[in-house]
Amino acid sequence: MALTVLLSAIAISGVQADGVDPIAKVLQMIGDLQGKIIGEGTDAQKVYDEFSEFCEDRSRATGFEIKTGKQGVNDLTATIEKEVASAESLNARIEELSSSIATDEADLKAATDIRAKENGAFVAEEKELMEVIGTLQRAVGVIEKEMAKGGASMMQLKSATNVVQALAVMVQATSLSTADGAKLTAFLQNAQDSEDDSQGAPAAAVTENQSGGIVQTIQDLHDKAEGQLDEARKAETKSLNGYQMLAQSLEDEIKNANKDLDKAKTSLAASAEAKATAEGDLAVTSKDLEEDIKALATLHQDCMSGAEDFESETKSRGEELKALAAAKKIIQESTSGASEQSYSFVQTGMSSSADLAKFEAVRFVRDLAQKQRSSVLAQLASKMAVAGPFDKVKGLISSMIEKLLEEAQADATEKAYCDKEMAETETKKSDKEAAIEKLSTSIDSMTAKSAKLKENVATLQNELASLAKAQAEADKLRAEEKAAYDKNSAEMAKGVAGVQSALKVLNEYYAKDDKAHSSADGAGSGIIGLLEVCESDFSKGLAEMTAAEEAAVSEYGKLSKENEITKATKEQDAKYKGKEAKGLDKDTAEATADRSGVQDELDAVNQYFAGIKERCIAKAETYEEKVKRRTAEIAGLKQALQILEGEAVLLQRGTKHTLRGAQAH
Repeated sequence: MALTVLLSAIAISGVQADGVDPIAKVLQMIGDLQGKIIGEGTDAQKVYDEFSEFCEDRSRATGFEIKTGKQGVNDLTATIEKEVASAESLNARIEELSSSIATDEADLKAATDIRAKENGAFVAEEKELMEVIGTLQRAVGVIEKEMAKGGASMMQLKSATNVVQALAVMVQATSLSTADGAKLTAFLQNAQDSEDDSQGAPAAAVTENQSGGIVQTIQDLHDKAEGQLDEARKAETKSLNGYQMLAQSLEDEIKNANKDLDKAKTSLAASAEAKATAEGDLAVTSKDLEEDIKALATLHQDCMSGAEDFESETKSRGEELKALAAAKKIIQESTSGASEQSYSFVQTGMSSSADLAKFEAVRFVRDLAQKQRSSVLAQLASKMAVAGPFDKVKGLISSMIEKLLEEAQADATEKAYCDKEMAETETKKSDKEAAIEKLSTSIDSMTAKSAKLKENVATLQNELASLAKAQAEADKLRAEEKAAYDKNSAEMAKGVAGVQSALKVLNEYYAKDDKAHSSADGAGSGIIGLLEVCESDFSKGLAEMTAAEEAAVSEYGKLSKENEITKATKEQDAKYKGKEAKGLDKDTAEATADRSGVQDELDAVNQYFAGIKERCIAKAETYEEKVKRRTAEIAGLKQALQILEGEAVLLQRGTKHTLRGAQAH
């Protein structure tokens, strides 16, 4: 460890202060350092036990979230399949109803066409029969008139053997028009054909009393025409009634089928909307599930990495203890007879002990930052490491303690404000929601979903801001670590080269056999032994420093990549949810036209409440956790400050307890 680098300087400082054997002081320092390392191992074991418990708890919680996500995916998938099946059934029903409506409409059109044709035939027949009846009435009148007058026309009429001949005589005598005669002749012929078919005997022959027989025959024809007209009208009425009943039945079927068709189309649209909603929710749930699975994998990897780091640190502490034991043995075995000669020429100032105290304070703060996972303390440790005077380091720690105390006071004030505002705002919110509950029933679903999406977007935006801030802090910390590494590694490499050069000089000198005087070989061996320990410590420190830098670079690259992926994912998610929220707001606006003052007041309360929750609740760390963490940080910083202050007092007194004061931790 780098602490070993300062052992020789501390020991020599003690010699100057009270004349104590520096080798004895070195041995004492090594023993104290061994005890400190063992204590650090015990503390590290406690931290690792807490870390392991955190890993188990977080793994269990994430596993439950994954299980819930999978169940949600299954439920949404089942909903989509159900809506697909419903849509297929509704499409089949729509097709069936459309076909039925088309068939009924075709039947109604065909029946209407037939009815039109039947009515046209009836109108023509009715017109013809009415004309025949009129003509027959006129013919009877003509015959009766001629019979009253007598004369040639009457003689010709009496000589006719049948009605046809009588009609011909009447036409020739101009008593009857040619058109009327033709109509009567045609009607008479039709009537005779019909009667022949039914009775097999002539119907219009004239027997006795020719004029009276003709009149009766024509009257019979008149009655027959009246009967045909009546039958035609009855047939027309019956046909019309039948058509009207059929048309009404078909129209009712078409009307009911159209109602069923509209209902099926509405159900189909609702099914499509439910399917689309489920598909959107499925995409979001699947993405969340994927992120949870990735988070669990990352958690496992981080926990395994933490376990490996703990194992490496434990192994490193063992190696350090082993090196200290070896150095102690070397010193005990090789420097007992030459300590006075070895260090009589060494001059060092009190600043070496102060540097050790500073180093210990930096190391203590860095360990505290790692334990509390605090980037602020990590930055403080970096500043302390590169700070100049002893008092400046103390000033940095004191300033940080004051800053933490001010933040604690601010957090306490903020919590009191949040508790009061949250309680009052929730009360107002409950009152307003009760007042508009009836008005909001029809729009609750869209409003709730829009509010949830907006809250998600706000959360995502806050997370993106926190992510950007964390990345900026990581960038800054990485730059500071890189600068510290460049400076410290150069100094360490220079120290290794210097010790190696000194060892080369001493080894070459004491290896000579032709020295002209009695050289202090024993003292030289002690110096060489201690220098070799320093060389080993320097080399090991440089190697550990390089390994730590490489690990930090790797961890920084991994963190930056993960932040980049998380940023892209959250930005896309926020964009999608924001767009969906806007669509919901547009649909909701059409249904909220009747809401007025109370809704406006509730919106204001909700907006204020969202701000309070954003300010007071949406924190990565609770107030109690923050108080606990900050208390631990302040206590640790005070302990680090005590290390520096205790060392300063001891240095001023020049006592032999210089190192112990620096290691009060």
